[in-house]
Amino acid sequence: MIKREKRRYLALEVVNEQPLNEQTVLDTVQSSVHRLFGEYGASKANLKLIKYTPEKRQFVIRCSHKELEHVRAAIASTTTINGKTGAIHVLGVSGTLKALSKKTTNI
Repeated sequence: MIKREKRRYLALEVVNEQPLNEQTVLDTVQSSVHRLFGEYGASKANLKLIKYTPEKRQFVIRCSHKELEHVRAAIASTTTINGKTGAIHVLGVSGTLKALSKKTTNI
């Protein structure tokens, strides 16, 4: 019997001066994971953008539950976004989107 992959959802907030689109944000997180853990680590993380709210500069990404700590480390090490200085903060982590929205009422 094949088990399905467990996932974790991360609510994140971007601290940056310039306006961003969702592809830029996802590329920034993916490049941080790739920089720290290489191509193999980035493929195991299985990142996907779920939701992006540009006016609040918040977004939700999904990753593999086994790679959660690697993804959090990569997000914490992000210092530039689209060539400008900026940071990404983790607001909350959960196994379901419903529980994540309860934890972080802003999303």
